[in-house]
Amino acid sequence: MADNVLFEKYGQTIENGKVIFREGDLGDRMYIIQSGIVRISKSIDGREYTLAELTKGEFLGEMAIVSRIRRTATATAVGSVQLLAFDRVGFQGMIEKNAKIAMNVIDRLCKRLQHTNSQLQDLVRKNVRSHIALILYYKFMEKDDEDPCLTRDRAVEDIAKHLGVPAATVGAAINELVQAGVLQVQGNALRMKQRDSITALAEQLGG
Repeated sequence: MADNVLFEKYGQTIENGKVIFREGDLGDRMYIIQSGIVRISKSIDGREYTLAELTKGEFLGEMAIVSRIRRTATATAVGSVQLLAFDRVGFQGMIEKNAKIAMNVIDRLCKRLQHTNSQLQDLVRKNVRSHIALILYYKFMEKDDEDPCLTRDRAVEDIAKHLGVPAATVGAAINELVQAGVLQVQGNALRMKQRDSITALAEQLGG
C-alpha cells in the first residue's frame, strides 16, 4: 500500500530506449527504480561505454541533488521502467523520516563511487592501448614493403608524443600486442605477426 501511495505521488513510467537524463545535463531529480532496468553509460573519446545496469531498488541521479553538479553519466531505460522521482526537498523529507534509508543511500553511494572510479580507470587504460594499436596499424600501412617493419624505439617515441602519454605506456601496450602474438620484435625491429588481427582491431576502432 505504501508503495502505491509513493508511486501515485512520485512515480514515472519510462518507455524502452528513452533517455532519463544525459551526461552533462543539469539535474534536479534523483530516481529509485521500482521495476525494469536502467543502463548507465559514459562517453569517453566519442564512444559510449556501459558502466552499469541498475535494477529494482537501485537509485540513480542522486549527485544532482546531493552536490548539485551536472549529470556525470547518461541513464537509459532498457525495456519499460517504473521510477520514483524525488527533488531535493522530497529526498530530504524521505531520509529525515527514515534513518535506515539515509544510511542505505550513504552506503550505496560509497560503494558506487569506488566501483565507478575503478571502471573509469580501466576504460581509460584500455582506450589508450586501443589508440596505440590503431596508430601502429596506420604506421605499418604507410610502408610499401611486403614485410613492413618499424623501428621500435622511434615508434614508441612518436606515438607517445602524438597521444601525450609516457613512453613507458606505449612500450607496455606494444609488449601486450607482442605477447598476444599480434606483433613481433626482433632486436629494435617491430613487425606485424598477425596482420588480420591488427587490421580487424583498426577497423573496429576507426569505424
